[in-house]
Amino acid sequence: MAAPSSTLVFKVHRREPELVRPAKPTPYEVKLLSDIDDQQGLRFHIPVVQFYKHAPSIRGKDDPVAVIRRALSETLVPYYPFAGRLREGPNRKLMVECTAEGVLFVEADADVRLTEFGDQLQPPFACMKELLFDVPGSNAVLHSPLLLIQVTRLKCGSFIFALRLSHCMSDAPGLVQFMSAIGEIARGSHAPSIPPVTRSPPRVTHTHREYGQQATIDENNTLTTMPHNFDSMAQISFFFGCSQLSALRRHAPPHLRQSYSRFEILASCLWKCRTVSLRPDPKETMRMICLVSMRGKFSDPPLPIGYYGNTFAFAVAEAPAGELCRNPLGYALDLVRKAKGEVTEEYMKSVADLMALTGRPDFLKTRWTYLVSDVTRAGFETVDFGWGSPVYGGPVPGLANFCIPCKNKEGEDGIVLAISLPTQAMERFVKELESMLKSPPNETKTFTHVMSAL
Repeated sequence: MAAPSSTLVFKVHRREPELVRPAKPTPYEVKLLSDIDDQQGLRFHIPVVQFYKHAPSIRGKDDPVAVIRRALSETLVPYYPFAGRLREGPNRKLMVECTAEGVLFVEADADVRLTEFGDQLQPPFACMKELLFDVPGSNAVLHSPLLLIQVTRLKCGSFIFALRLSHCMSDAPGLVQFMSAIGEIARGSHAPSIPPVTRSPPRVTHTHREYGQQATIDENNTLTTMPHNFDSMAQISFFFGCSQLSALRRHAPPHLRQSYSRFEILASCLWKCRTVSLRPDPKETMRMICLVSMRGKFSDPPLPIGYYGNTFAFAVAEAPAGELCRNPLGYALDLVRKAKGEVTEEYMKSVADLMALTGRPDFLKTRWTYLVSDVTRAGFETVDFGWGSPVYGGPVPGLANFCIPCKNKEGEDGIVLAISLPTQAMERFVKELESMLKSPPNETKTFTHVMSAL
């Protein structure tokens, strides 16, 4: 068996980072970000990695670096705000100065073959520092390139496309739209099939527990967060195929089993297992925050096709730790479904209003908060630069746990999640999850996992 990517050691030769600018002149202007885009909780860079197997390109070109560099430059013509820089105005309002300065691009070669990353590609990828070079001075929110791309050729002819984007500019579907536009041009199109659109969603009032706001926004207060850093952490990646999801679904109330989505089943199960493993005080409030997208759901006015900004809200479910641990899975499922159901068009408008009136509070980040995002429908696994679909593609886990579409080594489709917990809690988490997967009693449902120290 090949060494897993979490332990793989290899050398990477990089050329000097360069700025790739739009291929043609673009408008100079200043675009205000929406109040959804410029909230404090999105002021960071999100990494993505895509692995592509060696295959003849459809255009007969063998160098993915040259093809992607050229396609990126042409894509930045319609997507010219990505080539600009973020500035901050009065009241911390973010705006993009469309300067056409360009995005960072790194060309690299690695002395390793794709097969050496293991027979099942899934996070954690401890080699991400090699695959996505942190160019000094490039990761600031303000006055820095909004996008960093590294294309790494492998010895076998395969390649890895890694990207880091300022989250203020786009959510997962919007990022996939941009990446797919690069792919379309790389494959020979003259322009993206979906023209990019920017605009600001409208706003109204609501209550938002995800930011620690227990009252309506008219209190006009600025909120603080309570991050907690554990001393010793471990990260495990879990693969959930049909058999594992079916086993977990059996813990739901019989008359409702088929009504819950895969995400609701997984998020509720992991929230419960995580709570058991951390052993909090039974009276401690545990929170599960999930990202709920509103793409295609705005009606007043409708969100235009091609909009690539952020369109999600942080839906929050909360419960006393003792109740969450003691009750069957249906208890957590009801809380998660209710939280998701609260995210309506009015709720999204309210988030924007909250950001404008309370100094853009960050979402709650405490040791008792579990943040999970479903990107199974974002489309990372379909991005094609001319060499076919990736064998793995998706965001790199960090603050959030991502539900990412993935195939295991047998070729079975499923969902992979990487969980981070203190080392001892991780051992309890694995045991708790295994016990839930042993359903019915005489049939053990195992799962694939890869572990690495953080």
